[in-house]
Amino acid sequence: MTELGPVAWPPAPIRTERLVLREPEARDRAAIIELFTSPEVGTYIGGPRPRDEFERAMPEVPTRRPGLFVVDLDGAMIGIVTLDRRDAERPGHVRPDAGEAELGYMFLPEAWGRGYATEACAAALDWLAGALPGEPVVLCTQTANDRSMRLAAKLGFTEVERFEEYGAEQWFGVCPSDTPSG
Repeated sequence: MTELGPVAWPPAPIRTERLVLREPEARDRAAIIELFTSPEVGTYIGGPRPRDEFERAMPEVPTRRPGLFVVDLDGAMIGIVTLDRRDAERPGHVRPDAGEAELGYMFLPEAWGRGYATEACAAALDWLAGALPGEPVVLCTQTANDRSMRLAAKLGFTEVERFEEYGAEQWFGVCPSDTPSG
């Protein structure tokens, strides 16, 4: 994982119609543990992490880093959205020198199906378009993950290629930062 580059961090909390994207806080610890240890969430990302190990490793105040947004609904964390540089060693790139901004997201199962992921990811993409104008953004998901495939389409991502990684077929797409999201 590589830093985003020359962006001011942290930004002011990003407010949407229903959500706030902000830095992690101590009050998010339990929800982060639930997110990373959930069997449903782990289905397409290599499985859930063992809860006892994750709890021991998780600091009291969750790690803050550029590109990591907690998605807050009415004062409670329901998911995370990340913007990172895609590792040059991984397959899938749209730049000859690699290092594209990559959108990632994970939401608690109780938040699924309500449009929160679309709303939060669109807000993060809009923020990135203002912070790094012209920056292409990529997204990679398993083709078997129907929800994630639909989200990519709603956000304006278009397929670049498919490849095998982590024992499954992956869909790799790009969304130029000047494409309106949402």
